Amino acid sequence: MEFGTFYGIGVGPGDPELLTVKAINALKKIEVLIAPKTEKKSDSVALSIAQPYLKSSVEIIYQTFPMVKDFAEEKEVFAANKEEILRELRGGKNVGFATLGDPMFYSTYIYIFKLLEPCGVKIVTIPGVPAFLAIAAQIGRPLAYGNDILTIIPATAELDAINSALERADSTVLMKVYKNFPEIVAELKVNGMIDEAVLVSRCGLDDEKIITDIAANKNEQLNYLSTILTRRYSV
Repeated sequence: MEFGTFYGIGVGPGDPELLTVKAINALKKIEVLIAPKTEKKSDSVALSIAQPYLKSSVEIIYQTFPMVKDFAEEKEVFAANKEEILRELRGGKNVGFATLGDPMFYSTYIYIFKLLEPCGVKIVTIPGVPAFLAIAAQIGRPLAYGNDILTIIPATAELDAINSALERADSTVLMKVYKNFPEIVAELKVNGMIDEAVLVSRCGLDDEKIITDIAANKNEQLNYLSTILTRRYSV
């Protein structure tokens, strides 16, 4: 029997209506859906977004992925997840991997993609809407004008690296703002980017939160899915 096809499906930031037609078509044809979740969560946000488009007969496989910077840190976990996916593909089933935002942008999917790529299976990667683009549209904040340099920074990086990037940026996206929110606020103040900053947490989901005065709310407890848009000057 031929191998099934592995689909990496970007399901966007939270609103099920932001899925592309191609993503919806892929979700409708798969027999198995891999629903990634972290060690601390019992559910999968990506699954909840994809759910309206799935066949009733689809098999859901939850896979736990540790929140690490490099899958080499947790080789055994990623290898076990890869083998579970391969078993389904070898059985001739089409397997989807639902991932928040875009599959090739700060995504757990990238690690699985790298592991499966040498295995001779057919892989189809379907792009999705990243959270920062959905946020920009929702709050009416153009991200870049003319020759603006748009800088995208993971807030999980070292503060020195964050500050260095902010110093050179015109317009900035800070992603994964949750553990070090007060420190990020301080860096934005130093770089003259605090007044234009807006934070959106869990964009498009039922418990979405928008903070326009982030300096006054720097001690707010944030979810991992929190993003700041800011720029050096107003336009």
